[in-house]
Parts: sequence; structure tokens; C-alpha cells
Amino acid sequence: MGGMAFLFRKVIAVAAISGMLAGCGSAPSDLSSTRPANPCVSGECAPVGDLPGWRQVFVDEFDGTVAPGQWSGCTFVEPLTCSGLPEPYRDRWWAFLEGWSDNANGVYSPSRVLSVSGGVLDVSIRTEDGVHLVAAPVPLINGIDGPLGQLYGRYEIRFCADSLPGYKIAWLLWPDSEAWPRDGEIDFPEGNLDGDIEGYVHRQDGAAPNDQDGFFTGVPVSGEWHTAIIEWSPDLVVFILDGDEIGTTTNRIPTTPMHWVLEVTTSLDGHEPDDVTEGHVLIDWVAVYSPE
Repeated sequence: MGGMAFLFRKVIAVAAISGMLAGCGSAPSDLSSTRPANPCVSGECAPVGDLPGWRQVFVDEFDGTVAPGQWSGCTFVEPLTCSGLPEPYRDRWWAFLEGWSDNANGVYSPSRVLSVSGGVLDVSIRTEDGVHLVAAPVPLINGIDGPLGQLYGRYEIRFCADSLPGYKIAWLLWPDSEAWPRDGEIDFPEGNLDGDIEGYVHRQDGAAPNDQDGFFTGVPVSGEWHTAIIEWSPDLVVFILDGDEIGTTTNRIPTTPMHWVLEVTTSLDGHEPDDVTEGHVLIDWVAVYSPE
């Protein structure tokens, strides 16, 4: 599928998310001179256009509105769709299905957890009727009729989170083959929402879940806006956090196509969330590139 690099443009009221995350601040009063009419919720605008060695294939700045309840009707047959999503989101996004287990203590519920307003994708975490609600949105970087993933790429995300014990983010590249651990996995950023940001590269031809390289930043997941970048090349994976390179590896780099999954789940460390714990993970923008 070509032409999937069409760009959303924001004209938003910053007040729409004011106070949602006390630690994340508000939009800046001075904006980039290259995009003077395009306010940025988090103080950093989405990159638009190609980079040296990388061709931009997808960018979303979360213009418009997806009301609570509209991220619904997601199916697990091709083409992957969520029929309740309004355009243009229906052709650009999918999510793990309503009622699926997150393999810990939570249940995926995109219709109750995911919404878009004020220029951000809001992942609203909470417990209802004793069920811990989580979500895993998936960008359709090649469009609704294209392949789900790609071989190699650069993946950027701008986010901020509340500190929520018992919940985590695990934003990962997962093999289209579904052959794991054989075909590897790339996780960054990953971490409990009350913990620090980590990154992992599960190696190609892995024989066990711990056949991986790990990187530890000491930077809290929550409380501030962060920009995280994965660069996945044939012989190298690089993790970049807020402009600083925090990890690289050349060790058995995955060599099969992968798709990007933005999982917000309950923790896998045995710490079940309290029913009263609730809060948000906000995503200001995402951008995806393929190698030139």
C-alpha cells in the first residue's frame, strides 16, 4: 500500500487535557518556527517527513475525536478492523479484541479504555466490576489492506503516564509470524508505571524467553513527557530516550517482519492492581519509518 504517509494536522485547545496528568505539564506558548500554526500538546511536535536513511510511512498526531465507546467492533479476521472507529481512524488503527486476557490480571477493552480528544490518544486505566481494564492499540502502518508489519524500521512515540502500581507499558515489535521466541521481539519503552523505563531485544532464533539483551535507564516511566525511539536495522537495534542513546545491540538481530503493538497492561510481576487505582497514559503522537 502506498500513500499511507498522509499527515494529520492539529488545531486543538490545550485545555482539553489540562489537569488530566498533573505531572505532564501543558502545551508550550512558543512553538517550532517550522510549524507555527500547529500547537503541540506535549511541547514537542511530531516529526514530519523523511530522515537520512529512513522514509516516513506513518504519522499520527491524533487530530479529531474518537469518543469513549467508539473504539469497538474489532475483529481478528483479515482485514483487521474496528468497525466502530470513525474515519480516518478506522483505516489506520486496530486493537486487541474486547475480552481478551492480557495474560496477567487484566482484560483488554478498547471500547472502554481508548479515546482521542484534545490532540492525544488517551488510555484510561481503571477497574470496573472487579475487572482491570487495559488496551493494546495497533497502528496499521501499511493501511487496512496492507501487511501488518514491516522488516526493519524506526518507531517514535511521545507519551506521558500516571504512576499506577500494578500496571505497565510494553510497547513492542512483535513478529508477524507469531513464532516466538524463535523470531524475536523488540520492547521499548517497557516498564511498570510506578517503575523505570527499560528496553529488551529478544534475539532471532531464540530458544527461551530470557534469550535477550536488556537495557535499564533509571528514568521513571511516569510524571514527565518522554520521546522513545526504536531503530531496527539488519545488524543493529538502537534505543533512544529523550535524545539520548540508552542501548544498542548487534547480537542476533530479528530478521522477520514485525508489527508495532502499544500495550498498556497489568504487571506480570504478580502485583495485582488495587480496584481503586485509576489513571491515564497519554500519547501525543507516533511516527514510523522504513529503511531507504
